[in-house]
Parts: sequence; C-alpha cells; structure tokens
Amino acid sequence: MNIKTEATTEDLYLPDNCKAEIVNGKLVLMSPTGFLPGRAGGEIYASLRDYERLAKSGYALPDNVGFIVNLPHRRSLSPDAAFYTGKPTGGKFLNGAPVFAAEVRSENDYGDKAEKDMASKRRDYFAAGTLVVWDVDVLKDEVIRVYRASNPEEPQVYLRDEVAEAEPAVPGWTMLVDNLFV
Repeated sequence: MNIKTEATTEDLYLPDNCKAEIVNGKLVLMSPTGFLPGRAGGEIYASLRDYERLAKSGYALPDNVGFIVNLPHRRSLSPDAAFYTGKPTGGKFLNGAPVFAAEVRSENDYGDKAEKDMASKRRDYFAAGTLVVWDVDVLKDEVIRVYRASNPEEPQVYLRDEVAEAEPAVPGWTMLVDNLFV
C-alpha cells in the first residue's frame, strides 16, 4: 500500500533540500543559477538593503529566504530578492508574502511552459498579498517587467538606461536597470 503525503513547511528545513517551494502539495526544488542572474539578484538585494537603512522601515532580503503563505495550492514562496514589512521570525521562515518580490530569470526560464509557470507564480504572489513583482530578464531581453497587484496582466517595462521602481510596495526606491549588468 502506497500512502501519499503532502509536503509540509517542515520539509523545507531538511538539510538535504536546496532552495524549494511547496506547490500543489509537493516540494519543488529550485536549482542554483548562473553568473548574470545571480549577480542581478544580489544587486537588487543590495539596493533594497541601502533603501532599508535610509527608510528605517521594512527588511531587504536576499535569495533563499522562505515565506510561508496559505493559498489553496501553495504553502511557500522563495523569491530571488524581496522586501518584507512583517515581523521578523528569527531562524524560521517569514509569515506571509513580501510586499515586493524579484524573480530573476535563469537559463531554463524561457519558453511556453516557463512563461505559464511564471505567470502562475505571479498570481500566487498577488493572492498572498505581494503588491509588486519584478520579472527580471538579464539573459535575453535585458529588461525589468514590473507587475502590480492593481494591474497584474499589464507590466510596465524598463529597459537599459532607464530607472525602475516598485511603487507602491517600496515607496521612493529606484534602481538603474544598467546596474544589473557587468
């Protein structure tokens, strides 16, 4: 007899697991990324950290931080960079979604299936309470697509030589798109 159990948030703490999210009751492992996407996520985090220090409000968070959410088919999110305004939880995952999340595309984040998966994840962010999601593409189109909960299907697109923002999630914070590149 085979008894199928759903993954729990405790499964995210196991040392054998890498970065993961719980979607449809399953632990979905996420592979490491390459140079440009990893660097872009780091640059976004560093810029948010500088903003946090100036604003003295909220928390800038880097890659591999888990956010516990309570959606019908998703229990966790783990963006590449984020800004969170809830309460710190020590060594535990954070409760609730960040107000801002950046998802940086890796090599496998292109094509019809990847686009559907990314759109589904954006819907989950918004359903969990995220106000703004950046879809950061440093490998092909070299743009930041800014999706807002108030208009989730029509992103504002920022190109190289432009300044991107994350209003209303991170008021007054901006970042040069060119900072994502070498």
